[in-house]
Amino acid sequence: MTNTESRLLPTGTCWCGCGAEVGIGSFFAQGHDKIAEAALLVARYDGQVARLIAHHGFGPDKSVRKAALESGSKWQRCPVPGCNYDGTPASIRTHRAKAQH
Repeated sequence: MTNTESRLLPTGTCWCGCGAEVGIGSFFAQGHDKIAEAALLVARYDGQVARLIAHHGFGPDKSVRKAALESGSKWQRCPVPGCNYDGTPASIRTHRAKAQH
């Protein structure tokens, strides 16, 4: 992460480009983070997640999941033995509730 990226500050305007005003501390109007994410994939990676992953040096031989797990506490492995699910603590809670484990 560059110094500029580590100092990103909300501006009061949605970062997806729609022009909507957003609340204090927010970068996006509700749901617009996913719109921006999808637009970026189309604008820079031909709509392909594989191109995005490869652009950042990941692929079948260099796991983006492993890198996320090694990056800190924002990404974790499901604590259930034998489970191969990785995600944020919130997504793991949802996963465990759905999987009933």
